[in-house]
Amino acid sequence: MTSTQAIAFVREHGVVLASAKGSIPRLTEAIVGEPIKGSWWAHPKSREIFRVLYAVSESDQVLVCRLVQGRLTLVHRRLWPALVRLAKRFPRERLDQVHEEHTESGRHAHRDVPFPEWVPGDVAKQARALDEEAAVEAFGRWLPK
Repeated sequence: MTSTQAIAFVREHGVVLASAKGSIPRLTEAIVGEPIKGSWWAHPKSREIFRVLYAVSESDQVLVCRLVQGRLTLVHRRLWPALVRLAKRFPRERLDQVHEEHTESGRHAHRDVPFPEWVPGDVAKQARALDEEAAVEAFGRWLPK
């Protein structure tokens, strides 16, 4: 799967988990086209998974946060206005934008941008114009009550 195809997958589903098991699709499994048992790092296609996950997480069309079950979640930009409109339904820290970076030593470092600092002005404006019912409908069945 290419990064373009992966972003299209996120767009189609709106909200997906990066790799954790949960009630919504996992991008890692979409990348390899099969269920992954255990860590994706041990999968024969781990380099492809890493490359695609990195490209998707760097896309300006995808928000990386911990929205679903506190796990790394990818939200397509088409749902950002609905997410902002429904922000009160989520623990605030789950709406923070997550940036995973590799340090020179090869370690992972996290740099989070607090909600709503990451929200672009046009998205905030769209969110204000969106009624709650339409925002709920945009998210679909998994949205917490």
